[in-house]
Amino acid sequence: MRIGILGAGPVGEALARLAVEQGHEVKIGSRHPARLVDLANAIGCVVGTPDEAAAFGEIVVAAVPLGAIDSLPRVEIGKKIVIDAMNYYPERDGRIASLDARTTTTSELVAARLPEARIVKAFNAILARDLPLGARPPTGPGRRALPIAGDDAASKEVVARLHDQFGFDVVDTGVLVDSWRFERAKPAYCIPLDAGGLQAAVNAATREGELPEGSWRRLPAS
Repeated sequence: MRIGILGAGPVGEALARLAVEQGHEVKIGSRHPARLVDLANAIGCVVGTPDEAAAFGEIVVAAVPLGAIDSLPRVEIGKKIVIDAMNYYPERDGRIASLDARTTTTSELVAARLPEARIVKAFNAILARDLPLGARPPTGPGRRALPIAGDDAASKEVVARLHDQFGFDVVDTGVLVDSWRFERAKPAYCIPLDAGGLQAAVNAATREGELPEGSWRRLPAS
């Protein structure tokens, strides 16, 4: 499968490595592709502009800061599956009133920007350092599980298969309007859990409740 990754940060790089390891063709899109040649050679992928990466991929991964949402290439993405791996950090992205008021979700904002695309919220609730198979913290008796959400069942099945290839179980939390359950600072956000633990964490989430800011980053890496 061809996967276009928008964003060359730690999450985009880690997902590119996992995808190449599983035999997928990957193009990373960046505003400065010439700076990524060495990285691409090390991973075994290619680089291009965001428009080129979006046009290349059968699936497109959006892994840019949420504040750059308006830069997502709408025309090149079209009706493709888009994996929304973005999170809202106000100090980085600027204040977004509808998110602060909890009247929408990050993925619903992406869907509004890309009205023809099939959006699946995924790979946002894990630290980049935990994505490589050999670096994952223990989760108990089962594999690490990650949450997904989306309005199109067939697209979620495609993304769930990708998770399995990467060595993750999946907990389907429902439609995009429910994806707040694993956004930043919720009990399922970036906490190493197996499927049972993750489902419990998703169920425990409340719209107003949040974990202490950054507490998930202080968990041991191994």
